[in-house]
Amino acid sequence: KHETVEGYRRYFSQIVGFFVVEDHILHVTQGLVTRTYTDELWNMALSKIIAVLRTHSSYCSDPDLVLELKNLIVVFADTLQGYGFPVNRLFDLLFEIRDQYNETLLKKWSGLFRDIFEADNYSPIPVANEEEYKIVISKFPFQDPELDKQSFPKKLPMSQSVPQIYIQVKEFIYASLKFSESLHRSSTEIDDMLRKSTNLLLTRTLSSCLQNLIKKPHIGLTELVQIIINTTHLEQACKYLEDFISNITNISQVTVHTARLYGLSTFKDARHAAEGEIYTKLNQKIDEFIQIADYDWTMSESDGRASGYLMDLINFLRSTFQVFTHLPGKVAQTACMSACQHLSTSLMQMLLDSELKQISMGAIQQFNLDVIQCECKKLQMLFCPHCSKYGIRIIL
Repeated sequence: KHETVEGYRRYFSQIVGFFVVEDHILHVTQGLVTRTYTDELWNMALSKIIAVLRTHSSYCSDPDLVLELKNLIVVFADTLQGYGFPVNRLFDLLFEIRDQYNETLLKKWSGLFRDIFEADNYSPIPVANEEEYKIVISKFPFQDPELDKQSFPKKLPMSQSVPQIYIQVKEFIYASLKFSESLHRSSTEIDDMLRKSTNLLLTRTLSSCLQNLIKKPHIGLTELVQIIINTTHLEQACKYLEDFISNITNISQVTVHTARLYGLSTFKDARHAAEGEIYTKLNQKIDEFIQIADYDWTMSESDGRASGYLMDLINFLRSTFQVFTHLPGKVAQTACMSACQHLSTSLMQMLLDSELKQISMGAIQQFNLDVIQCECKKLQMLFCPHCSKYGIRIIL
């Protein structure tokens, strides 16, 4: 990298040296060179310079190197402009390179986001005392009056990836701002550039990382519930990112032409994907229990108790529905009702299987015991607390 930067520096220095000499000859001699000659020479050289820089920058994948190149181009342009050479085309090129710079930043932050998600334990953040609590809220804008009333130790609802993601979004904004400096643009234009690049980070890079995370095989129901909680808090933090950009650029958000951040749609889409994955995984888990059901359809009499697979399934649903207490009410209701309907349908399909040629009275009694067991659990209030709140029970 250092050698590449030094190579660019020598390249620009030699060109500057040449045209400074030409300008000096123009001003201290009579008729040796003309302004028309130097202008034509500069325009020819500028076309070749732009072609070289455009090619080299397109192959650069290191944002720090692209930033170094930008700084050298700015110094190069400002220097030659001081000698009367037109440099507008160089600044137009810088806007092309800015897009390339943003692409390299997006690629870098994609890796950072993936690392954060991989390292997360998807459990609420524990805080043992006031000091630890202040450390967390200094990194992430979190407010919960009810939680503030609780004594320590306590847990914040989001997991550790939330403040880390928020910090990295702010770091991206700083990194994006570095390229906008010294481009002789207004605060409004810089504000617009920052918001557009941040929108790309949220709607493309972070959104893709979240969608990929949700689909990973090792992400279970508990992790999906935590992801839904996390995206809710990240969505609520978007307004603070808006303020963060406004404070940097001194451009009010009420300005007519101020772009808005699209983080709301990013996090809503991720939540919907996580919700859908919860329904799918829950039904898949029910199918696993159903598959180990081993009814003896010719048994002479029932076992006198519910089948083991069903008791295991009920225990699984009990523990799972407890996790759902942290979900928004509508999501929890839908998940619970979806699971119950799926179980009911699966039991019915088992009974009406076309390959089942005959069923003894003992088998019917055993099957009935299993259904009764589900009804008994209903009477024992085995349902999601959210469903209880809204009067919806597990009905099989």
